[in-house]
Amino acid sequence: MAIVFCVQGQIVTNRFRELERRQTGRLKDVVLMATVTGFESLRIPRKSDMKQFAELFEPLFLGSSDEARRQVTAALSQCAHVPEPVALLIGSMPIAIAATFLTRSKAISDRVLISIIRRQGAAHASAIAHRENLSPSVVDALVEHHQTVYPNGQLGANQPRTDAVGPPPTGDSTSSDRIAREDKLREEIKALVRAEPRAGTSRVRPIDEFHQALLMRFARSGEAVLFASALADALRSSRALAERILLDISGQQLAVTLSALELPAGEMNSLLEALYPHLSERLGGGTRATAMIETVARKASVERVEAWLRADEHGATEPARHEAYLGDNRGADPRQQEARPAVAHRSTPQPIRGLGRR
Repeated sequence: MAIVFCVQGQIVTNRFRELERRQTGRLKDVVLMATVTGFESLRIPRKSDMKQFAELFEPLFLGSSDEARRQVTAALSQCAHVPEPVALLIGSMPIAIAATFLTRSKAISDRVLISIIRRQGAAHASAIAHRENLSPSVVDALVEHHQTVYPNGQLGANQPRTDAVGPPPTGDSTSSDRIAREDKLREEIKALVRAEPRAGTSRVRPIDEFHQALLMRFARSGEAVLFASALADALRSSRALAERILLDISGQQLAVTLSALELPAGEMNSLLEALYPHLSERLGGGTRATAMIETVARKASVERVEAWLRADEHGATEPARHEAYLGDNRGADPRQQEARPAVAHRSTPQPIRGLGRR
């Protein structure tokens, strides 16, 4: 069954080859929006309707203006059924057009999302990270993409990319000297970006938008395992340290960690209340989470988290061994500021007291 639409009193059929002419740019915008409107009116489109819409959509969409593309993208982001070729085409467009569709559309399959993550840049991955109900496979693809782009965790979302800076046009000797100096400066900046943090530099770096979105998503959905993985990736630590931080049911250690990562106070409040429901209880003019956040100082938080990271790095190099929880030789917990004192051996034996009466 052919899809037929009426536009300004004219019948528009699927003979879209005529629309490929240059002088019909405005007509393509009108026909594109009419095509999408007609497809949206289908409550449950059949397989043939999906196939025909995909064939009609691509040439019209590619030949239309950016304004028409944005309007169509916003409309399809609310559509329950979108063919995979159409979803892949929209998701592969520049982020100014694809952002709404990647963030809100519920008709995109995991296969299309993973394909977009692997083919496009960080902006597309960040938009996908803000989606609700991300599947584990999509989360794995996001983490893999982030580790591929930033293998050492050096570049953040707020840091400039020096690779995109091109050399100025060549000219006389003065211009050549300027080009040489700029090239040298560019290489020095790249070397500084790739360099490891110095001794006086803080090991704790502000959290980027990617990990911030993942932490908020996993906290709201109650997925503690995925939350621990995302927290460990944000701290660049082992997963064991992140799990030990979460095991503090008071939420104090997680509040210290989030303060060191410079997570905004508003999002920190909702995150703590989502993971630890008892912190949502009212206390004075706010909640327990609000009162806890007010008592956390960032400078002290950074120092504590750096100590945890040093202890975690040192513990990762030592072979694992079994130690009793209350034993005298129990290893130091990196979350504690002071080690637990060992029990002193007594020089004289003491009488053993038994239970009950003699």
